[in-house]
Formats: sequence, C-alpha cells, structure tokens
Amino acid sequence: MNKQVIYNLLPGSLRSIPASVWGYYLRWWRYSTSTESMIEKIIEHDTWPTEKWQEWQQERLQLILHRAATKVPYYRSLWSEHRRKGGRSSYELLENWPILSKKDLSSNHPKNFLVEDLNPKSLYPEHTSGTTGTPLVIYNSKKTLQQWYAIYEARIRHWNGVSRFNRWGIIGGQMIVPQSQTKPPFWVWNQGLNQLYLSAYHLSPQAIPAYIHAIGRYKLIYLLGYPSALYTIANEARSLGIIPPKLKVIIANAEPLFVWQKQVIEDYFQCPIRNTYGMSENVTAAGECSAGNLHLFPDVGITEVFAFDADTSVNPGETGRLICTGLINPDMPLIRYEVGDIGAVTNSDSGCSCGRNLPLLTNIEGRIDDMVITPDGRRIGRLDPVFKSNMRVKEAQIIQENLSFVRVKVVPSEGFNQSDEIEIQKRIDQRLGASITVVIETVDEIPRTKAGKFKAVISHVQK
Repeated sequence: MNKQVIYNLLPGSLRSIPASVWGYYLRWWRYSTSTESMIEKIIEHDTWPTEKWQEWQQERLQLILHRAATKVPYYRSLWSEHRRKGGRSSYELLENWPILSKKDLSSNHPKNFLVEDLNPKSLYPEHTSGTTGTPLVIYNSKKTLQQWYAIYEARIRHWNGVSRFNRWGIIGGQMIVPQSQTKPPFWVWNQGLNQLYLSAYHLSPQAIPAYIHAIGRYKLIYLLGYPSALYTIANEARSLGIIPPKLKVIIANAEPLFVWQKQVIEDYFQCPIRNTYGMSENVTAAGECSAGNLHLFPDVGITEVFAFDADTSVNPGETGRLICTGLINPDMPLIRYEVGDIGAVTNSDSGCSCGRNLPLLTNIEGRIDDMVITPDGRRIGRLDPVFKSNMRVKEAQIIQENLSFVRVKVVPSEGFNQSDEIEIQKRIDQRLGASITVVIETVDEIPRTKAGKFKAVISHVQK
C-alpha cells in the first residue's frame, strides 16, 4: 500500500498531520538564518541601473557557461562534438550556444544535465506536472532553493505587503483530497508553511460556500492559486451573494490571468490580484508591481526573445519565443532553454512608477502550442477579450481542430441564450476572420489537466 493510499484513508481532520510534517521539511530546504539578509539585498538591487544589472548578469553567466561546458556531461559532449567537426566558436559567448528544447531535456537522463561530481541524493528533485506533455525532473541544491525563495519572498510577497509568516492559502493541483470525496474538508492545514492548501479539483457550485467559509475560518491574509480556480470561486460566490472574506492581496500563478477573470476576482474579493510568471525550471521569472507592470527578475535568468520561424533575436518590445538561460542553478544549468512560451521584453530605463528598475515582460500570450493559427498564417494568442465579465458565461475553452475549424466550449451561467452565442461568434470572427468555421457547444464543465490547470486555448494544428 503506497503513501497516497494510506493518506487518503485518513479522516480529513488527520490529513493535516502528514501535510504539516512535509511543510516543515520544505521549510528546512527553503529558508535559513540568512533568508532575511538575502531579502534585504534583493530589494536593494531592484533599483540598480540597467548597466549594473548587465554587468552582474555577465559575470554570473561566465561562471554558468564554463561550469556547464566543462563539468556537465550533456554540454561537454556537445562541445566536444562541435570541436571534432572543426568548430572553433567559444563557449564563453552565449550566442554560440544552440537552443535547448524540452525534448532534449526530457529525452536525456536528468543526471546528464547535472555537474558530474554531484550526488543527486544531496539535491532536491522538483517534478514538473507535465501539462505540456513533457514531464521533467529538475534538481536543486539547498543553496539554490534558498536563493530562489528569498527572491520570491522579496518580489512576490513583500511587493504586496505580505510575508511567509502570514497565514495564507493556495489553490493548487496536489491531490490533498481524494477525487471521489463529495463533502468538506476539501483542504488541509500545513502548519510548517502557515498554509491552507485547497484542492483545485473539487470546485463544484455546491462546494464553493465551504471554500469561502474555510478561507475566513482560517483567517487567511492572502491567497495564491490558478486564475481559473480563483475565478470559479469568486464568480460562484458572487452569484450566491456570499460575503467575501477580508484578504490583502491575491497572487495568480501557473496560468495566464485573463482580463475577465481579473475583473470578477477583484470585484468579489475587494482586493488586488497580482500576476506572476515562472516555471519549475527556474530559468526566468517575473512578478507584477503595484503599477500593473510585470517585471522580470534578472538574477533568475537571461531572457532572450527569438522570432517564430528562425533562431534570431527580435527587436526589443517585439513578441516572440522566450529563450532563457538560468543563472540561479549552477548545479543543473539550462542554457538557452526554450520554455515554450511567447512574450516580449523591454527595459525599464524610462522608469516604472513603482520605482523599480527591472526589465518588463509584456505580451505574454501563453504557450506556442496554445495559439490559434489562421489560414493566412497569423498566430492569435490573446483571445480572452472574447469572454468579458459582463457575458453570461462561467468559463470557456477554444479548441482549434484544424486551420478552418474552431470549437468553443462554453459553461453557461444563468440567462445564457442565443444572443450570447451570436456575440461570441461575432467577437471570434473579428479576431480570426470569417473564413474559420466556429461551432459553440454548451457543456457542464471544462476538463482540467492532470495538474488541475485550465487551458483556455488548445490547438491541434501543427506549427
């Protein structure tokens, strides 16, 4: 009998015991007596001028590139083969490195990307959810994790006036409650992290009042979670007239935050929701400031933007493929790693009203595999304006079956009728063109991925 089966057999009131034990273990990995001083330095660096950040990144990059080329089996073999074929370019220049795909990373044993003299048992394995079809294992040392969580504390929590010492909630994809369970609690209390972990898999209309009650009963200061889950809770609770619990801020992660979701969440909870961007590989990250700008974290990685159809850089501010080189994990370095997302990067020399001089990440349009391609070759990523908060739609998903056919799945709210379908059709035609056939289907729910995430756009068209 495995651990998950034993855990599921426990009464709901007792599941918080193993959850808290695990929380204390994670706290031991993530934080130390040096955390607060690290946070202070990170906050101080937020106002560094661009030139100082570039100097810092280049110094760190040289260490990463040298370590990767000489001590990591995968990269050492790559450069040996390059030399054998007569190549003379230097590994000291980032532009000489090839693109590393998720397939390259997943098809090789993780140990091939580890510095050769390291024992994987001394590192913390981070298992990605595999929602892109490419599950991965990323190894981090304790030092790397503590650096990352100090950055997270400084730029995600402190920017928003909260800290890890506050009581907080997360709505995520861990199986902390059996899928078959139909009565609360749909959550566990993790004492080690001051965290109420709420299941993203049990958000039925009947369960929403229990979620709201739990958020209030545990006196949470802020929430973190999937925008789709937060929207579901806010939208249902608002329609039921449930008084919202008092929260200081809500932090969105792991999914795009759409305008219509943001409007409903902020309207119900009466507090701001801040967007974030990142991934388990920790090769780049960004957080939204009070001015509404998404700032890149230069000490996490170098983010390049390449054209869609060539491995060449685009101009600053232009949208393209994000190619990232991690600077925070020297033990499993990922060089010029294509994360699969689309966006644009601009510097902040003109200054952000928040006072921080960090680059801006803009035009985040989701994954390359989640863009609709029109018959004339256009790539359409941001389709969330189709479903504005004033529409009688709980949630919707766009599925492109082929170049000329799109299916729209809609979970209707009360009063949804043919006029809503006509409006959806009109808005999609405005964005994709009338040459694409659109079929609208009403459904009871939109299926989530295995990690509990919501995909707003799915494309089956080969890119």
